[in-house]
Parts: sequence; structure tokens; C-alpha cells
Amino acid sequence: MPPHLISRRCLFAAVSAAAATAKPASSQPAKSPQIEPFDRPRVGEPYELAGKRLLFTDWHHVRPGGFGWYDDRGTNWYVKGSAGPFDLQFKGHDTPMVMQLVAMPAQRHGRLFEADAPWEKGGGFSPGTLIKEDGRFRLWGTSLSPNEQAGAASDSLFSYLESGDGLAWTRPKLGLFEWRGGRDNNILGMKGGTVFMDPSVPASERYKWVSVDSISKAAFLAFQNRRSAATDPQSYSNILDCAACINGAVSADGLRWDPLPEPLVVETSDTQVVAYYDEWLRKYVMYTRNWMIGRRSRGVPDEQAIDWTRSARRSIGRSESGDFRNFPVSEVVFEPGPSMLPSDTLYANCKTTVPGAPDHHLMFPTIWHQADDTTSVGLASSHDGRLWHFVPGSPVFGTAPFEEWDGGCLFAHPNLVELADGRWVLPYTASNLPHKYARGQWKLAAGYAVWPKGRMVALEAAERGEFATLGLIPPGRKLHLNVMTARAGKVLVEVTNLDRKALPGRTFDDATPVVGDHVRTAVTWKGQEDLGHQNGAAVILRFRLERARIFSLEFA
Repeated sequence: MPPHLISRRCLFAAVSAAAATAKPASSQPAKSPQIEPFDRPRVGEPYELAGKRLLFTDWHHVRPGGFGWYDDRGTNWYVKGSAGPFDLQFKGHDTPMVMQLVAMPAQRHGRLFEADAPWEKGGGFSPGTLIKEDGRFRLWGTSLSPNEQAGAASDSLFSYLESGDGLAWTRPKLGLFEWRGGRDNNILGMKGGTVFMDPSVPASERYKWVSVDSISKAAFLAFQNRRSAATDPQSYSNILDCAACINGAVSADGLRWDPLPEPLVVETSDTQVVAYYDEWLRKYVMYTRNWMIGRRSRGVPDEQAIDWTRSARRSIGRSESGDFRNFPVSEVVFEPGPSMLPSDTLYANCKTTVPGAPDHHLMFPTIWHQADDTTSVGLASSHDGRLWHFVPGSPVFGTAPFEEWDGGCLFAHPNLVELADGRWVLPYTASNLPHKYARGQWKLAAGYAVWPKGRMVALEAAERGEFATLGLIPPGRKLHLNVMTARAGKVLVEVTNLDRKALPGRTFDDATPVVGDHVRTAVTWKGQEDLGHQNGAAVILRFRLERARIFSLEFA
């Protein structure tokens, strides 16, 4: 064993020996050592869900299992004792067997509405943020207004729409912004960006907005002097004579906005910045455009260096802060990996969560395929918002055939929401032309990527499989499954305590097989729906599957 490593057994032996030989410093009784409070949450079982729903988008909630080496009398000789090569038998427990995760492809729905408002005639409408709030659907986005100057690009106008069902949309006459001599419009009068609701602050700042922008050289230098940790020196461009930045704004209603006086952070981002308040961390988290790029040779001075973005791959960055007005420079948390083509980049992040499960972190990153200037939408998962992995089966959505309304390119936007009929929908912007094509005849429109019945990712056993969850505290006394089996398939569920002992009457032998296609079916044991645990106690859920897919668990 290397000298800088020590096994747990050696460590415990050393501690015990030290305790046995140590002499008390005085005749006074020794005081019990005090454990200092942790600065971060403690880890381990049991888990507590932030909502009522649990999805298997990664292995975070699946028990890795364990094993032992047993003799004929049932004694476990795991890393101890002495035995011949064939004296002991291997025995596993709660080891997941013959299971796989499979991302489901999304269906298309759109256009959501026609760009028939006069201020949308310059190129259509691009959604930015969809929020389901108190039974209504709220959509912020960008209207492309025709520019009165011949040959000029369209004006981008931050706009707002509402819907009672997420399907039929209206443009409320807000009276906030004058356009062509009138105020009967849904224009908010500021730059486009993304919006989130902040549950941690007074109502006057309940809504927050973030967006990319730029500042002058003088403003950049002054900001750098005051807030060096929030400044990336490479954000300043000699060619453009300005520095890229991310700005913020606050609002009481999501309509009337107060821009903050200085940037949240000065760094080179682009296209889509998404932020939210993490109630577990008690911090703001922001996802940005970042870059996969190496260090330049020290022998090349700045004046001889070429534009560094030309050799960088677009990636996704993350930053967190206890103060919405002051973020550090983001760090890359998700970059194009070897499973992607070398010409593919992560163009936008589309960070969101699972409906009814705010602790299930998802991204639907737009993947730009530079080999043919098309895009597709991937699905990535994270248990903590920091470490990200593509879900097997990604990408889940792609550019339509050319000459269709969404046949040029498309980009996903937050948030994933649930409609009344159980469909999960994610807004996307689509163009009739490739991403970097001449944009004089570019037409943007809004659509939905749709997962019917809320079936986005399946935990699947093609034949027979089994697994157990990590210990969790159920947020209800009943368990419902979103599940589909073959006619010859089934799902059985057993409930145990943290010692892996089955609760009375909740064994596999007591379980009623779940067979067929069910969006929300109750799990029962000889007709009983109750999980059988004491209130507040943790449980482990064991599953046996035959030719089955589990899409989600829901507690009631």
C-alpha cells in the first residue's frame, strides 16, 4: 500500500491504540469532544424528496447493492479471515440486475400560435421562459419587429403572453411600451432574457430576469477594479471595444421590471443564460454559455493572439451566489465529450426541473451540428446541478425536414411543464432556415417538444430485472406508478426498513402484480394501498420487473 494511503482497518487500529496508551492530562473528567457544524448539508441515507414525484433519470436513487462471501454456516467473511479458493460462496443483496435507462423521443406540437401581431412581422416570435403559476401559463419571449430603416435587422422586443391551458395563447394589452404610436401591445420594453420566480425574497423582487449584454471599456475597467472575482479579463474585446456581461433585473409581477445598476458578472456568454434559486443550497445558481478551450502559449503576447473564441467549443458554465446581484465568473460543468462528434457543440443549456420534482435537475441542451448547420436537443441529468451526464437515448428531439416551419434549426427553452391531460411539454424556438444562414428571410416560431403521459425516461427491464431504491422518507402513505408492461410482464414492489427487512404484509409475496399500461396506478399488497411504515420513518422500495418500463413513482 502506498505510504500516503491507509485503510479503514488500520486507521481504527491506530486510533484504538492511541486511546489505550494515552494518559489523562488531569484528574478532572474528560469533556466530550464537540462536533463542529458542517458548512454544507450532510450526505447519506435516508433521502428526502422535494416533491411528490420520483423519476429515474440517472442512478442517483437506485441502490448500488452489496454482497458478501459466506461459508456453509452463513457466516460472512467479507475482507476478513482465511479461506480456500472455493470455500466461500458469493451472495449479493439489492444488486440492480438487467436494468437500463432509456430516454424517450419527444413528439412535435406546433406552431403554438401564428406571429400575426404587427410587432412580430419582422421575423416572428421566439419563446424564452415558460412558467406554470397558479393554474395559468406565462410565457416570456422575443418578438421580432420590422425595422423602419431599409435593409436593417429586425428589432428585438421582450414580450409576454398568457394561457389558461398552455395551448391557446393571448397577448394581453399591457400599456407598458409605446410601439409605432400606440401602447395596446404585450411588449415589456426591455431586452430579451430568461425569467425565474424567487421564493426567498419579498414580493417586490419575486421575479428575476437575466440576459447577456455588453458594457464599455471604461465601465469594464471600473467594474474590474471593484469586483475582480466577478470579472473575466478575456471578456473585453479589442475589436468590439466593449466587454461581454450578464445583466439582471427584478420585478414584483414579471411585467414591470427594474434593471439592476451594474452587471451580475462580466464574462463572455451568449444566447441563453438560465438562473434559479436553489432552496436546498439557499443560493442562486446560474447556467451560462462557457467554452472548452486550452491555455495559450506564454510566449505569444496579447497583440499577436487571434480571437480565442474561434478555437473554442461552446460549453455550459455554472455559477452560484448567495447574492443575486453578485456572481463569480462561471466554471465549465458540461462540455462536448467523446460520445459527441468533434464538430458538435453545446449551444444552449435549457436548465429546468421535472414537473412536481424540483430536486430532479435536467438540461435540454441544444446541440449545434456544425457539420451541416442543424441542431438537435439532448437530455442530460444531474443529482446536484453540478455534475451532468447525457441520459442514454439522447438526443430526444431534432430539426424537422427542410422546408417545414421548423426545418432549419431549433433551440429548447425552459421550463418543462405539465398540461392538464398529463402531457409534459418543453417550449422551443424553430427557424425555417439553418442557424447561420442569411437572416433576411428568417422566420421564427414557437413549438412544443411533447412527452405524452409524462413519459420522458424509462427504467426498463426487457426481460427480467430487479432493483431497490436508496432509503427515502416517503412524502405520502401511498405509492402510484407510471408504468407499462407487456401482457406477459409485471411489476412487483416490496417495502423494507433501512435494515432491508421487509415490513409486515408488504413483501413480494403480498404484492399484487401491476400489469398493463397505467399512468397512475396504486401499488397494493393484498388489497392494501398503505405503504405500512410509521409516519416519518424511512423505507427502501424493492422492485421486480418482467418485460416492463417504469417511468415515474408518485406518492400520495
